[in-house]
Amino acid sequence: MILLTFNLINHKKKFKKNFGIDDAENLEITLKNTESILRLLELHNVLSTFFVEITIADKLLPLLKKIIGKGHEIALYNHNSSAEDIAAAKQNVEDFTGKIIRGMRQKELSLSVEELKTLGFNYVSNIENAHILFPFKRLERSTEIVEKNGISIVPESISPYSQIPYNDFVFQVLPMTYYVNMVFETIKNDDFVLIYMNSFQFTDFSKYGFEIPFYRKYNSGVKMTDKLDYFLSWINENELATSRMKDYIF
Repeated sequence: MILLTFNLINHKKKFKKNFGIDDAENLEITLKNTESILRLLELHNVLSTFFVEITIADKLLPLLKKIIGKGHEIALYNHNSSAEDIAAAKQNVEDFTGKIIRGMRQKELSLSVEELKTLGFNYVSNIENAHILFPFKRLERSTEIVEKNGISIVPESISPYSQIPYNDFVFQVLPMTYYVNMVFETIKNDDFVLIYMNSFQFTDFSKYGFEIPFYRKYNSGVKMTDKLDYFLSWINENELATSRMKDYIF
């Protein structure tokens, strides 16, 4: 089973000299990138889970409702928000969309399982930092879903052969021939593979003058869109199953 997920996150506002955009324009980039992702998912008839960052959730409510209307799942992404802010964002999204939010994603653990349970979540998807050295570091740890205090804890997937994690950076930089082979071998070995990308990876960084490391520019923007298009086509051509997070876990 392929669990395809996307993090809806604004890019950090660091710019080259003589460039700059305000918060509204930065949010608009995230919206446009998400719309592009949605069109590809609809074209290939693939459902996924979108994790929206807490601080922008209330500013993207119409988009989140549209995502749900197309059959996808909405969950929350906690960068560094308090329990109170998370509870408020969760309630606002649920009230606007009419759907219960079951999932939370955290890059660096900030809320305990007990706190997540109190806030009404059913699962947490923990991911790790991905800098220039980390993505290709060989890792050895369990990739099985475990349950603790009523919360399903979903780990970041790792290739059982190369031990490379399935993070956003790996999808962006690896040749697709190698990447799809890695996915195929993982599915044969494990019950599922969790894949995630960030919405800002689909940005044309040269157009907006963002200050970004060269290795993060590689295959970004249109090239990232083309890679996702190819990957979705490959999924369908090989008749591989995909699922929203909540459907697979429960």
